[in-house]
Amino acid sequence: MVRRWRRTHLGSESDRATFRTLHTASLASPALREGLTRDSAERSVRHLGDLLGTPALAITDTADALAWHGAGTHHRAQVPALVAAVLERGRTRSFEADALSCAHGACPVRTAVVSPLVVDGLIVGTLAAFAPYPTAGLARATDEVATWMSGQLELAELGASRARLAEAEVRALRAQISPHFIYNSLGAIASFVRTDPDRARELLLEFADFTRYSFRAHGEFTTLAEELRSVERYLLLEQARFGDRLQVTLSIAPEVLPVAVPFLCIQPLVENAVRHGLEGVTGIGHVTITARDRGTDCVIEVEDDGRGEDPEVVRRALAGDVAVDSVGLGNVDARLRTTYGDDHGLVVETAPGAGTKVIVRLPKFAAGVVA
Repeated sequence: MVRRWRRTHLGSESDRATFRTLHTASLASPALREGLTRDSAERSVRHLGDLLGTPALAITDTADALAWHGAGTHHRAQVPALVAAVLERGRTRSFEADALSCAHGACPVRTAVVSPLVVDGLIVGTLAAFAPYPTAGLARATDEVATWMSGQLELAELGASRARLAEAEVRALRAQISPHFIYNSLGAIASFVRTDPDRARELLLEFADFTRYSFRAHGEFTTLAEELRSVERYLLLEQARFGDRLQVTLSIAPEVLPVAVPFLCIQPLVENAVRHGLEGVTGIGHVTITARDRGTDCVIEVEDDGRGEDPEVVRRALAGDVAVDSVGLGNVDARLRTTYGDDHGLVVETAPGAGTKVIVRLPKFAAGVVA
């Protein structure tokens, strides 16, 4: 038995209306996710006007209209008074013809519903819908759309807060870069000025590039290649100080060099390896850095054969105990967990007298992580 295929309609009219509503909201969402600004308001107001289907719509801050869509633009001058009334009450308000006097007989703007936009409990603006006459449906719809907009603006603020936190964490990490390293590097460079001027000049350039990278003012992420280039500069400066006592081995798979990594997430681990692996230890100290491709992950290991550490002390360092002598170990661990999840925190293998290995496992591709 053969049944002929027949095209059927894609759901009911209610289904199609729901799809249109969601689609229109999705068009406004990207701009609102950037926060409430004149630019984001102008880019989203048309879509929100289509969503509510009113003759005119305005998005305001706490003082005046940021954007207007539709008819009746001559009513813009009346918007500040409407906004002030909503700020005073802190809730959605309806306004009738007495608040929107107009000499244009054919103007469709006769009433307004103005709902507050709330972020973190504070009113940051309003959504004002204008119509020829008041209806309960318009009041409810405007209030619902304003609530949805507030949610998008909350997400924008959350993203901005995350960026500010990341920047604060990097500033804190920069503050932990050892002043002794800076003084010792300059001292080592000065020692070559007379005996080997060419090397002194090369080291000075490496020092300048290292500090320029470490204190750069932009970018939450960088590539592994850039991070390792800074690590190499750091190690060149330390080798100028320690000479043959510091032996370094690097084993880097070329395919992981373009992987995006949090800024300054490897260099502090190497500085810890040098400090705890070499300083205070007689003889030669070895530091090994490897980076390998492991399927969807990039695995980076920083290992030294120094004095090692009590695992309990390491746990305290990872928990952010400032009393523990470590260069940003807890800071790096927290940033990795915030970016990739708790499964991607630092793994530290150590014991007194047994050296230390720090393992970093990063996804080669992660949402929102771009160098």
